[in-house]
Amino acid sequence: MLDKPASNYRWTIVALLFFATSINYIDRQVIGLLKPTLEKEFNWDEKDYSHIVMAFQASYALGLLFFGQLIDRIGTKKGYLLSIISWSIAAMLHGVARTTAGFTAARVGLGLGESGNFPAAIKAVAEWFPKKERALATGIFNAGTNIGAVIAPILVPFILASYGWQEAFVITGALGFVWMIFWLIYYEIPSRQKRVSKSEFDYIHSDEPEEPATEKTSWLTLFRYRQTWTFIAGKFFTDPIWWFFLFWLPDFFSGTFQIDLKKPGWPLVVVYTATSIGSIGGGYLSGYFIKRGWSIYRARKTAMFIFAICVTPIILARYADSMWVVVGLMSLAAAAHQAWSANIYTTASDMFPKRMVSSVIGIGGMAGAAGGILFPWVVGNVLEYFKEAGDKTAGYNVIFLICGTTYMFAWLLMHVLSPRMKKVDI
Repeated sequence: MLDKPASNYRWTIVALLFFATSINYIDRQVIGLLKPTLEKEFNWDEKDYSHIVMAFQASYALGLLFFGQLIDRIGTKKGYLLSIISWSIAAMLHGVARTTAGFTAARVGLGLGESGNFPAAIKAVAEWFPKKERALATGIFNAGTNIGAVIAPILVPFILASYGWQEAFVITGALGFVWMIFWLIYYEIPSRQKRVSKSEFDYIHSDEPEEPATEKTSWLTLFRYRQTWTFIAGKFFTDPIWWFFLFWLPDFFSGTFQIDLKKPGWPLVVVYTATSIGSIGGGYLSGYFIKRGWSIYRARKTAMFIFAICVTPIILARYADSMWVVVGLMSLAAAAHQAWSANIYTTASDMFPKRMVSSVIGIGGMAGAAGGILFPWVVGNVLEYFKEAGDKTAGYNVIFLICGTTYMFAWLLMHVLSPRMKKVDI
């Protein structure tokens, strides 16, 4: 086993992925923070808003399938650039929309562009890290989702109060073009990166070498393997819960505890700060188990089982009268999701060769987005039903029950499909 090298350029790559993911989530979360303002501007009800969220999810799902294959073909550097250019332009176009149709079109463009972020980032981690460090690296860059979600509740209300809702979309959308400069300067695969020492290069490639591909593999071939369906199942059932946290928590706190969304949303800041701890801690935990001598599959599954249990207490939110007790339960659930996410993404690179990782992430991501299309429909109809009955909070109680039980179901299904998560020989 190789010792850790003196140089650590691979962590610079993680920093780039972290900031891209932060911008990705700032751009997608703006709509949730502006929901009360946009409802008045465009005369939306709960079903209208859920349809716009579903349009984003549908385009995101299709985009994941497209970008997953494209990035495996053209490489991480070019694929990431194409993704962030397209989503940044779409994010800014929200600010010039004057009709619900125009706003929905911009949302579709954002979903298509943003779908390239995770296939590119996970592939970059597979290219730059040995397996024992991949979950931690994924957890660190995935914490960018949380930092973006922390920054947005502070930044967006300030822009809204100072300039208006249009500028909130334009200013946040422009951040991606700043990141592009650093990506062009600092990113290359290890074999082309002159800043990497020989010892670090050897450490990055210290896993068992992969057999070279003898022929091109169609992404359709991936559906033959149980491992693909394992990843699909985990993403389909758990991704929609995170979308709910992103798009509806601002509205929940605003309606239940009368939080003014034109001021910094401190409850949201606390929730999304906790998720950063969960993301990094979740990536660390499975890596810790591996370093203790556990097999990769045992380490990943044990960690994910722990995180599935940690989501369950969100069911108790219905019995809490104190806002900060609810914030605590939300923080635990959201942190557990991000810890789960850091590990489920890594299972793709555990089970598949590097050359197919982006395609697998795209397929699984598409499944998660498909679940994200269905769940907003459920949320919108449940909330509208209870709203008409005069008790919208009761609708959220139903949704929290679903959130608290989904992860354990997903874990059990993944275990049935791939008890030992064996590596695929394609």
